[in-house]
Amino acid sequence: MLFFPALMLNRLTKLFSRYIPPSSILRTIRNLKMERCVVRCVPRESKLTISFNLNGSNKQMLREQTEPLGKALARIANSQNKAKKSKPNKEKTETPEAGELEISLRVNETRVPEDTVNARAWLDGAVLHIGDIKYKVELNPPTFTLSELPKSLMAGFPVCPKLEIEFGDLKLSKFKWFKETSPNSHISGDQDSWMEAGCERVFTPSNQDIGLKVMLKCTPGDGSRFGEPKDLVSSGVVEAGPGTCSFDTRHMFTQKISDESSLRVVSYNILADIYAQTDLSKTVLYPYCAPYALEMDYRQNLIKKELSGYNADIVCLQEVDKGAFVDSLSPALDAFGLEGVFRIKERQHEGLATYFRRSKLRLVQQYDIMLSEALMTDPLHQELMEKVSTNPSLKEKIGSRSTMLQVTVLQSLCDPSRILCVGNTHLYWHPKGGNIRLVQIAVALKHMKQVVTEKHPGAGLIFSGDFNSTPSSGLFQLVCDGSVSENHDDWASNGPEEQIQVGLMNPFQLASACGVPAFTNYVGGFQGCLDYIFVEPHVLQVEQVIPLPSLQEVTTCVALPSVSHPSDHIALVCDLKWK
Repeated sequence: MLFFPALMLNRLTKLFSRYIPPSSILRTIRNLKMERCVVRCVPRESKLTISFNLNGSNKQMLREQTEPLGKALARIANSQNKAKKSKPNKEKTETPEAGELEISLRVNETRVPEDTVNARAWLDGAVLHIGDIKYKVELNPPTFTLSELPKSLMAGFPVCPKLEIEFGDLKLSKFKWFKETSPNSHISGDQDSWMEAGCERVFTPSNQDIGLKVMLKCTPGDGSRFGEPKDLVSSGVVEAGPGTCSFDTRHMFTQKISDESSLRVVSYNILADIYAQTDLSKTVLYPYCAPYALEMDYRQNLIKKELSGYNADIVCLQEVDKGAFVDSLSPALDAFGLEGVFRIKERQHEGLATYFRRSKLRLVQQYDIMLSEALMTDPLHQELMEKVSTNPSLKEKIGSRSTMLQVTVLQSLCDPSRILCVGNTHLYWHPKGGNIRLVQIAVALKHMKQVVTEKHPGAGLIFSGDFNSTPSSGLFQLVCDGSVSENHDDWASNGPEEQIQVGLMNPFQLASACGVPAFTNYVGGFQGCLDYIFVEPHVLQVEQVIPLPSLQEVTTCVALPSVSHPSDHIALVCDLKWK
């Protein structure tokens, strides 16, 4: 629509109102450019929607696709006539609009027959006539179905909008960022209250932007046309960041995406919000951490910056809140080229997430299982189940655990013969649960062996996660040495009442890609290595292990989490090269 300054329009109206009715002047201005009529019509759905603006009011109609066009036009006419009758018409004597409006749909100035069904009538480029107002029909234009900015903005941390698009592609859309020229300047409504600040999908405010709101003008596109733009203004202002973070130095080693012959892998327990926000966490587990640094919005800013800075190809996360996956992590990592899948723990609100770089890998299939359920129902584990069943107390405890194994099969885009089975898990946490973890890891390994032998022969394995097991544990011995004896101390980790004697074999030959760090978990009451990325050395060779933060960095604020580190765990990051 073409807009005239209000003052000019008033002068024109006063000048010509003696000769030309004011409504005619408005119609002339309005017709300088056609309005938009947006039609959404998807074959798999039974109805279509017709949206347009009439007399300052947005009209949205839901009609059957098989309905004759005439009925839809009659509905528009009835709606308009009712609206006119509900308002007193002061210009009745001088306005020809007082009568019934002529409404039609035309293609190349030819009327579309009214017995044409809606699905065939509303063509892209057709023109809807409502009286003397013309609307150009846009059929299924690129449209944002969801558009939001995060609530918390911090200087030095990426602002990643949450966007969902229909009939378009975010990579083909337009983005323009603006910031206030001064605090609260946007309240005035003046155009010069905003200044342009960026033109990428992600915007990182600087320290000079502290105290200012930001605005994103985003226009959905599909490569050939653009839809209706959206203006998103942040609910809050940019706040000061924490300064140097524990991961900033690590990012120096990961500034570039690895080449096609390599894969950068991350495994990270990011500390679920449902655990960080408990009274136990605030007063007992992490009393040294500033309360604001345990808030989800604050920690998500740090997590998104940390993960995006690793430029990883595969990211395995544990303790992922369902809301964080949908509302924060996925929108952010999608902007950095990563696609993710999520597996929630049953009876809980957190779970596992595996992300992969779209430009290098594609998702083939998922084979997720609940370990306890697989043990008790899958014939694959019958022998182990029989031995567990000899101890009812242990069987009951294992059966009550909702521990998940997320198994994601990925294929290299540059070399389709390269297929990876990526296992991601978070095993039972209790310090005396070594026996339970041995059963869980045995089920996990056997399940993944079936995947790589029967479902995807020749696939390599990457198995990462929070195993809640130190390098001296029976679990680590089983995974890296290949077996654990029936007399290992971990079988009696919770006393003789839960003890069984089972010798286990690892069907894979695995090694810890990041070795055995001094600690991957550092809290007030415990420091130790619990997290690993296990790989098959004959499939993937370790090229580089990104150094972990030093003891001095970790203890700057006593322990983890802290104002500069979002979790009680530390991310493992390594570069692997295909053999």
